[in-house]
Amino acid sequence: MNRIISLSLVTTAVLFASETNTLETISVVETANSKIVKDVSSEQLKSADLAEALSKNVPSISLVRRSGIANDIILRGQKKDNINILLDDAKIYGACPNRMDPATSHVLSNNIQSVKVIEGPYDVENFGTLSGLVKVETKEPTKDVHGEINLNAGSFGYKKASATISGGTDRFKLLLSTSTEEGDQYEDGNGDDFLAQQKKKNVPMMNQYSKNDLEAFEKKTLLTKGQFNINDDQEIKLSYTANRSDNVLYPNTPMDADYDDSDIYTIGYTARNLANFSKELNLDYYYSKVDHPMSTKLRNNGTTNYSTNHMKSSIWGSKIKNSMEVADSLLTVGLDTSVRNWKGQRSTTNVATGVETLGAISLDSTDTTNKAIFSKIEKSFGNLDLEAGLRYDNTDIDSENSAKTDKKYASLNGNIFGIYNIDENMKYFAGIGKSSRVPDARELYMGANNDLEDTKNYEADLGFDKTVGSFNIKPKLFYSVLKDYIYNSGSFENIDAKIYGLDISGFYFMTDNFSLDYGIAHQRGKKDGEFSGNDKDLAEIPPLKANLALNYEQYKAKYTAEIVAVDSWNSYDESAKEQELAGYAVVNLKYANQLHKNFTLTLGLDNVFDKTYASTNTYQDVTYVVSGGERVLLNDPGRYGYVNLKYSF
Repeated sequence: MNRIISLSLVTTAVLFASETNTLETISVVETANSKIVKDVSSEQLKSADLAEALSKNVPSISLVRRSGIANDIILRGQKKDNINILLDDAKIYGACPNRMDPATSHVLSNNIQSVKVIEGPYDVENFGTLSGLVKVETKEPTKDVHGEINLNAGSFGYKKASATISGGTDRFKLLLSTSTEEGDQYEDGNGDDFLAQQKKKNVPMMNQYSKNDLEAFEKKTLLTKGQFNINDDQEIKLSYTANRSDNVLYPNTPMDADYDDSDIYTIGYTARNLANFSKELNLDYYYSKVDHPMSTKLRNNGTTNYSTNHMKSSIWGSKIKNSMEVADSLLTVGLDTSVRNWKGQRSTTNVATGVETLGAISLDSTDTTNKAIFSKIEKSFGNLDLEAGLRYDNTDIDSENSAKTDKKYASLNGNIFGIYNIDENMKYFAGIGKSSRVPDARELYMGANNDLEDTKNYEADLGFDKTVGSFNIKPKLFYSVLKDYIYNSGSFENIDAKIYGLDISGFYFMTDNFSLDYGIAHQRGKKDGEFSGNDKDLAEIPPLKANLALNYEQYKAKYTAEIVAVDSWNSYDESAKEQELAGYAVVNLKYANQLHKNFTLTLGLDNVFDKTYASTNTYQDVTYVVSGGERVLLNDPGRYGYVNLKYSF
């Protein structure tokens, strides 16, 4: 530990200068290497699915379509634990080993103020940021009384209602938000719902739905947040988020979610300007849990006796972080710890009697305990802004099953990122960093007792941000070398690999009324060294993707025409059960108008030309239904119309 502290002090000393001024947070990494999706609750009204909203707004994020809701994301060719997702700085891990309940599914777009996506290993404050960090910020309570009511209806029986109210005093503020939504099975461009897709793709009869009128999902949420200002420099924040999802259908996998219940609790204390040694002190604690039984009760093989795999996940974490001004630099040091638990139990239920018989343990209760120290320093040298950080992690993974091998991991991670500002319209940025993440309980203990190393990511990023008049362009290159990458080749193993890519984003204000937002992203992934199979292509590396949105604003109305185009998926890992997918382009239209100071109407039409396409490949890390030796693809929704009426005050 003394060695780690010494390294942190060396990093600090390198960036010190002799002058002392009042400093503001530079946030070098966030300034140049992040994408912010703003005003999510007002703009992303099609549904409550955060994953779909992110895929439309961030070129390097692709959607993993699993159902009508609760979908997953891929960031720069990586997903699940390789992406660190924070909900108001709290972690939550889905309980399903088949990714039915990713972290993005436990917060709904109507509660979200903004989402910040930081690409690469440039985060030392949080455990396990390998390929990127997704920071979700929900709405904050206000002093003045504000509120809104949203009523939404769409194709395929979609209905949603949500309400938010906020208010308080100079000392205390409170926010309350609740929502309910439901939807039927969506239809693809051919007019086929889930059951029709199963039949057309020759899904085995036992895996087909036993009824043709099943709803696709029901969902209810509650968000409460309170803020107490002790004085001008000190505050306490508390929040509670509840998510209740029922009967979520996953047609190309063998099971569906009976329900998916989650709870997230947070409490935080902030003190500013305590003394010369503390510009800002933060104390934070969070606890989250997920209860997720998945079963075959809605399938033909579950009409007499159905099987259930009841999975549970929880995590608590705490962090103390202090920022101080040292020799004209902003230095942050902190301690971080968390304990994650994951477990599962199988059972069989007799439909006639309702008697449940317990079966095998699907995952023995396993704790992942992390303890870490981190430091970060931000400093400007004229036109050059620098940020550097170090983090040391010590992690123990312990299974209650004595036949499973407990694991210990220790890692030192760090990065340095810089921006050179030519002028206010031109800047170059670059960074190098190393990050790591430990295997989870499923990768280590579900099935075989796997002896896995932690994955290490060594990455370099380079780009610039240029504005010429009303035109902006921001290209970014990255090259990532993955050592001991955790990969599913039938069983989990460590392999070496590399992922590299380019994305270009920007905007163009053509006139006072017309504007254009654009983004394009392309990645390639290759295996190195020894690996199972004979295919060097890495799984889950999406093809070339382009997002283009033309906006026209006049008075209080806004018109948007959007194109999402994806090239054919012809570089894929056949040995990991992926397959070639055709390219596609979909056109989406949206119109919003503030009819009155209190009322806003939004109309939308997605996939205008009713295109039939599949966006998500079939990497064997997820269990799919098999037909004719091929894993069954799920087509995305066809033409989808929606209307939203918002009353705000």
